Amino acid sequence: MELVQENSDITAYLAASEAVDHGHPVVRAVVHRLAAAYPDAYGYAEAAYRYVRDTVPHSADADDPRVTWRASDVLERRTGICYAKSIAYAALLRARGIPAALCYQRLADDDGSNPVIHGLVAVLLPGERAWARQDVRGNKPGIDAQFSVDGERLAWAVRPEFNEVDYPVLYTEPHAAVLDALRAASDRPHLWRTLPSEL
Repeated sequence: MELVQENSDITAYLAASEAVDHGHPVVRAVVHRLAAAYPDAYGYAEAAYRYVRDTVPHSADADDPRVTWRASDVLERRTGICYAKSIAYAALLRARGIPAALCYQRLADDDGSNPVIHGLVAVLLPGERAWARQDVRGNKPGIDAQFSVDGERLAWAVRPEFNEVDYPVLYTEPHAAVLDALRAASDRPHLWRTLPSEL
């Protein structure tokens, strides 16, 4: 699949925003710790990936009712669903000058029912010509996502026969349908009822 930049200006994928608030002290503190141990871009990108994937539990796996959507809140509260964790990872990358995009899949149950949008991050590392999608959702039995720039190691591969989709667009900001659902949810059960099923 060929990924398509929403914005041709690469600096748009370094920008801070209300959600990708990489200037926030909480985000900067994590960046400082990781960058001290992993000063090169590749090492840092993988360390930041593991940090978000492994130290911020997916709120459904942890049965955590809280909903987060700002990168700083995800990192401070240590909770979030795939969208929120992707926003946090994008913030950690952008804070180190590594272009990061938000991107999405549509996934479904094994019979094709209950479609839902799943959040990913694409990273463009120095010297690379192609964006590499990463999945920081968090691993559990049956899910083994890994950081990779040589071939995707996502939590799920889409199954077109079940109407699943890899959306090619690389967004500079969380998609409006995603961000609206996160911001409107009073808790995770509410969010689960209002998750977008298509973009």
